[in-house]
Amino acid sequence: MIQHIVMWKLKEADKKENAQRIKKDLEALKDVISELEFIQVSFNMDIAPQNNFDVILNSQFKSFEDLDIYAKHPEHVKVVEFIKSVVEQRVAIDYEI
Repeated sequence: MIQHIVMWKLKEADKKENAQRIKKDLEALKDVISELEFIQVSFNMDIAPQNNFDVILNSQFKSFEDLDIYAKHPEHVKVVEFIKSVVEQRVAIDYEI
C-alpha cells in the first residue's frame, strides 16, 4: 500500500470556507476514482499553533501506479486547480506501508 499525505498552508482570504471546500471536493473523489482506497481530510485545530499547516490530506492506494492514475484523473485535476488558487504552501510525502 502507498500512503499519500499532503499538507497545505492556505491564503488568509476566506481560509475557513476554502478549507471546507477542499475537504468536500477531495473526499467526494472516493466515489469517483476507484483506485482511491482511503481518503480523509482534516484541519489544524483552532487551539494549535497558527503557523501549522491548515489542511491535511491522508490517502491510501494499492500501488504507486494507482496513485498516478488518481493524480491524473480529470476530476482530481479540477480539485487541484481550485486548491492551487487558495494555497500559499504545499508539502507532501508518499511512502509504502
